[in-house]
Formats: sequence, structure tokens, C-alpha cells
Amino acid sequence: MELLREQPATVTELVRRVPISQPAVSQHLRVLRESGLVRVEPEGASRIYSIDQAGLIPVRAYIESFWGDALDAFAAAAKEMAKSLPTAELRKPRRNG
Repeated sequence: MELLREQPATVTELVRRVPISQPAVSQHLRVLRESGLVRVEPEGASRIYSIDQAGLIPVRAYIESFWGDALDAFAAAAKEMAKSLPTAELRKPRRNG
């Protein structure tokens, strides 16, 4: 994905840049293509692979959903901490220094 992020490439171009075999690169590209993350365009006798931006939309949404979970957990922890503090501590203004 990182190499395709730089620019579209053929399997041969990718194989030159990674320490794995051509069959392994082809297998990875097949999985990425079937997952909708990579698309392939025929160009003469070659096949050019590139990132499919539309395929990244659901991945991005999934990853961003973790922020909501993390913020909810943080809010819950802050509420629990606030319950354990004396009421006077919650009202006391903070001083810098």
C-alpha cells in the first residue's frame, strides 16, 4: 500500500522494491483488490495497480470510530474520578505555578 501510495505500479515494479517474491506480491495485490483497496487497470501487456480511494472510505470510518470509543471511555473515567473528589475540590479554582 505504501508503494502504491507513492505512485501506481506494475507487479514487476513492486517486486523490484520489496524483499518478497513475485508470487507473494501478486497474492497481496489480489487480496487488496478483492478487498476494494486497490484497483487494476490494463495498460498494453501490463496491469497497473493503484490505490482505490473509494475503498478507503469504509476503512477510514472504521478507524475513526475508535476515537468516539476512546472519548467515551475518557469521559466515563473523568466522571468516576470526579465522584471520588470532595465537592470542595471540584469548585476550587486552579492556580498556575
